[in-house]
Amino acid sequence: ERDFAPIVLTGAAPNVLAVHPALPVRSVKELVALANAKPGALNYSSAATGGSGHLAAELFKIMAGVNIVRVAYKGNAAALTALLSGEVQLTFPNTSSAAPYLRSGRIRALAVTGSQPSALVPGLPTVSASGVPGYEAIAIDGVFGPAKTPAAIINRLNQEIVRVLGNTDVKAKFFNAGVEVVGSSPERLAAAIKTEI
Repeated sequence: ERDFAPIVLTGAAPNVLAVHPALPVRSVKELVALANAKPGALNYSSAATGGSGHLAAELFKIMAGVNIVRVAYKGNAAALTALLSGEVQLTFPNTSSAAPYLRSGRIRALAVTGSQPSALVPGLPTVSASGVPGYEAIAIDGVFGPAKTPAAIINRLNQEIVRVLGNTDVKAKFFNAGVEVVGSSPERLAAAIKTEI
């Protein structure tokens, strides 16, 4: 907050709460009930400590009041493979890596981790609306400049970047990478950073 000047919030990337199809749950409420009935029996996979999937799961544990156990893997692909093979019962993958397995039915998505439904996974409810009120776990991307960059330069950069983000091809590239384009004001990026901190 002290060293950088926010320019634009470029995108937001929610994860999905996904389970192995053999798990007898079809909703977040059913998952919470099962986890409460069998504390410590359900495992979730995640890759990097502090990565979006790990933090999304830990926030879920806290807010839903469930005891699920983390199994760490060396990468996102290995964490998703663990779910596909049934080594773990759930995970919080990013939408782009989960999409082919969701379409084929090899994994089941229960909810999206953003505060609003996502075009990245149409028709999927949010975790918050599915029984864990206030839950939100997204990764945000932004552009920053050095602290004390003149306001005129910040505003010009913001306008140009927002213009480019509005391009259909650019939106498609972001979308295919599992990111929804935002294109915000500098003030919205600053507020997002404060919220995240």
